[in-house]
Amino acid sequence: MSSFDTKIAVLLRDDLASWQRLNVTAFLVSGIAHVTPELMGAPYFDADDTEYLPMFGQPVMVFSGTADVLTAAHTRALTRGLRISIFTDELFHTGNDIDNRAAVRAVPGEKLALAGLAVHGPKNAVDKILKGASLHR
Repeated sequence: MSSFDTKIAVLLRDDLASWQRLNVTAFLVSGIAHVTPELMGAPYFDADDTEYLPMFGQPVMVFSGTADVLTAAHTRALTRGLRISIFTDELFHTGNDIDNRAAVRAVPGEKLALAGLAVHGPKNAVDKILKGASLHR
């Protein structure tokens, strides 16, 4: 049983290649870390006292679903007022942050070709947002 009142979740479109799933997940969780620094744990140290970067202090759950599940999750998250990070198909073809933001800016929200999204919020709300998704395998 988890002792966390909140949930960090990543939802990936189920037709992505392995490298895309990994890439999208890495990018998406960086947005969660940025806006919720309180989720970050303390730095790690090995027995030689070498310091390593901190990570989230709670698990990140990764889910997958169809494009329709992703679109519905996007809508539900925005309707509930939760902040999300998104990764669209266009971002696979850009090479920098400026072009990434321009690619997203060029498309209305309801027409985004979502490859994935990440959300952090109360467990109940996140579970409702992810309706229809399954744990990634």
